[in-house]
Formats: sequence, structure tokens, C-alpha cells
Amino acid sequence: MEADVQEKIGYLESVLGQYIVNSDMALTRLERNISNLSSEMQAFKAEMKDFKAFVLADIEDSRADRKAMNKRWGELANKMGTVVEDIVAPCIGGVARAYFQVDELDFFAVRLQIKNTSGTHRREFDVVAENEKYLFIVETKSTPRTSYLQDFIDFILEIADWFPQARSKTVIPVFSSLYIPEDSVRFLTNKRIFALAMKDDNMDLLNPELIHK
Repeated sequence: MEADVQEKIGYLESVLGQYIVNSDMALTRLERNISNLSSEMQAFKAEMKDFKAFVLADIEDSRADRKAMNKRWGELANKMGTVVEDIVAPCIGGVARAYFQVDELDFFAVRLQIKNTSGTHRREFDVVAENEKYLFIVETKSTPRTSYLQDFIDFILEIADWFPQARSKTVIPVFSSLYIPEDSVRFLTNKRIFALAMKDDNMDLLNPELIHK
């Protein structure tokens, strides 16, 4: 009887020992798997961080390339004397329709040369367009220097000396260039001048919020 008990105890101890060994091995494998997973996650995070940096750098490079291309395009067109006719003028009708609901312009002229009402000075206007409600005056420069912006702002104060109809119509002053920096856009906006430049692949207003001010 005692021998049977000892045999059973020995068997149970053997089973328990094997269970402990197997459990230890399973825990070791689990710990190893968790460690490997943690390493893989860290590597994945590092790869994603590098990928994100690559994508952002690529986006910035694309923006820089587009700005550089617009600048070169503007410089070339300006040298050829066609920046107004080829780039700016064709956009004005679309701007008038999209933002001011002007379906048809009654008058449209490129490089219009006229004298002021007193006949003492002659000036060339890059683009002039109007209908019964609006008078669009567009100034175009290949480089949006601050002095050019200020000159146009000062001129708009005297617009009625050149266009008497400005007294009975809403004047829409537009300064255009292929690329206008954000600080220049803010400056124009504060002076209630619309900024027209390349946005993505088209010429568009950069501060259309002025319409509602």
C-alpha cells in the first residue's frame, strides 16, 4: 500500500516537473516573441518616420520647383513682352464670372493707353474690363516688389482721374504676378487690393475674402 502511494506521488512529481519545464519554455518563447515584436514595432516606427520625412521633403521640393518654374516662366514671358496677353488677360473673364457673377463683359482691353481727364498725362493699363456694375483694373508685374505694390495702391486712389465711370461703379483693383509671397498678399489685402497669381496650375485670386469685406 505504501509502495503504491509512493509510486503515485513520484508520478505526480514527474508530471508537475514536466509541466513546470513546459511552462518555463512557453514563457521563454512568449517573452522572446514579445521582444521581437517590440523590436519590429520600433523598426516600423522608425521606417514610418523616415517615410513621412521623405514625403514632406518631396512635397516641399515640388512646391519649390513649382514656384521656381512660375518665376522662370514669368521672367521669360516678361522678356518677350507677352506676360499680360498670354497669362493674365485670359484669366480675367474667368475671375469675373467665378467671383463677381459677371457673365459677360461690356468692355475688355489689354495694354490700353489713355490720357487722364485733364489731358496732362498718358498711361498704359495692362488690363481693363468692365460691365454695368464693375470696373476691373489689373496691374501686372513679373516681380511683386513692394514699391510696385505701393505704386498701384497710390494710383487706385486717383482712378477717377483716368476713368470717370469709377465714381458710379465698383472698382476691382487687381495686382497680378505669377508668384506673390504671402506677406505681399497680406499687404495687398490690408489695402483692399486683390492678388492674382498661380495657384496649383491656374491663375486665381489669392485673397477672395475681400469680396465680402
